Amino acid sequence: MPATVEYGTVGRVTPTRAARKAIAALRAAHGSPVMFVQSGGCCDGSDPMCFPGGEFALGDGDMLVGVVDGCTFHVNADQYEAHGRPFYVLDVEPGTPGGFSLAAGEGLHFVTRVKVTRFRTT
Repeated sequence: MPATVEYGTVGRVTPTRAARKAIAALRAAHGSPVMFVQSGGCCDGSDPMCFPGGEFALGDGDMLVGVVDGCTFHVNADQYEAHGRPFYVLDVEPGTPGGFSLAAGEGLHFVTRVKVTRFRTT
């Protein structure tokens, strides 16, 4: 059974308008959905990597944490737990993408931010 069902995490990624626009352009250019893999913070920093759908070999430790406009968003389960099971906001910023990641548009790359949630304790 996939870790996503086990952890109940699908829906933990929210895109900005700019990210949705970039995803729509990439889907049109590639003729299919793309996939995102949140980088672990070493060689390619901490930006999400974007690949044509199915072109990145996921490992046993990778889990699905969201689907954005038909495009999957994966993260390493240990990293996800270590970061406190965050909600991610997918956005774009100026700059070139790292590694083999697809660009989010001319001179743009995808970024993630952690969405802070506040819990009331009484």
